[in-house]
Amino acid sequence: MLISVQALRALAAWAVVCHHFMQIFFDFHASGPIGQFFSSKGAVGVDIFFVISGFVIFLSTQNCDMPAGRFMVNRIIRIVPAYWFYTAVMGLLLLVAAPLLPHQVISWQNFLLSLLFIPSENPGGYGLYPTLNVGWTLNYEMLFYLLFSTVFMFQQRHRPLIIAAALFAVSEVLARSGVISRFYGNDIVYEFLLGIGIGIIYRKGWIKQGLWLPLLGIAVAVVTIYHLTPSERLLNWGLPSALIVLSCISLEPIFRGNRVLKVLGDCSYSVYLLHVLVLYLGLLAAQHYGLNPYGVFAVCVPIIGLGAWGSYEWIEKGLHRRMKQWLDNRRDSDTQQAIS
Repeated sequence: MLISVQALRALAAWAVVCHHFMQIFFDFHASGPIGQFFSSKGAVGVDIFFVISGFVIFLSTQNCDMPAGRFMVNRIIRIVPAYWFYTAVMGLLLLVAAPLLPHQVISWQNFLLSLLFIPSENPGGYGLYPTLNVGWTLNYEMLFYLLFSTVFMFQQRHRPLIIAAALFAVSEVLARSGVISRFYGNDIVYEFLLGIGIGIIYRKGWIKQGLWLPLLGIAVAVVTIYHLTPSERLLNWGLPSALIVLSCISLEPIFRGNRVLKVLGDCSYSVYLLHVLVLYLGLLAAQHYGLNPYGVFAVCVPIIGLGAWGSYEWIEKGLHRRMKQWLDNRRDSDTQQAIS
């Protein structure tokens, strides 16, 4: 993994943390330019995540042929355990502290559909959100993985076109005609293709290392995001996010070998899943004791960071390693039985 991409993953995750801090503590009614920026633009971290996801999945599967089922199992054991764990914790929090969190409601139907990555109306009445609200992005991720798993049936040079056609069919045909949930009719799904496109030009060696031109690209992207709303998400935020990813890859020599940034990137998924729980607990403490929101946030940040590190080591990496080893052993055993 490129350290520049790891650093950007971390930055995107923490931008989302700041965005949700402004939502949970201030209902997005913030004073000051920094608060207003994170209130209105912090969600762009999701767009950056999607572009990176397309980039990483494309590169990691190049020169690789595997059954679709094996690809999906690999993604499931990487994504699902941590998500299920934090969804369960969020469900427990909502059961215990429901009167104190009036906008957060839990139902068994929504909870079970959340675990299965099936979009459903949140019982709180604010849209198609799972029990752990940030999990809405994982519904798109799992769709992307499911569609991407089919490309291994085709020659490698055709795979980008196959996944593009599949995403178009799902978003523009099935979702808009009502065959599947309207949730998938969002043009944000095409941001995975932007990442695949970056992966293609990266493999061809067309991304040149530099300093001032990549920095200019990042500046242009940030200014564009600042002045545009996500009303047309792909154009207004998706393309600038792709430019940021592309520019960061060009800056790889600056980041190369930085172990701290690698660790921060490794922990970004757990930061994304964990932070809302910590912020809600911080809100309850602030309400009960009359604490300053920014002081509470200053305490929440290291808790999120340390919690995410532990989550990555014990749930993501540790559990993933054990599950993968078990699956590999079982696959080897089945192969030996078939031979004998």
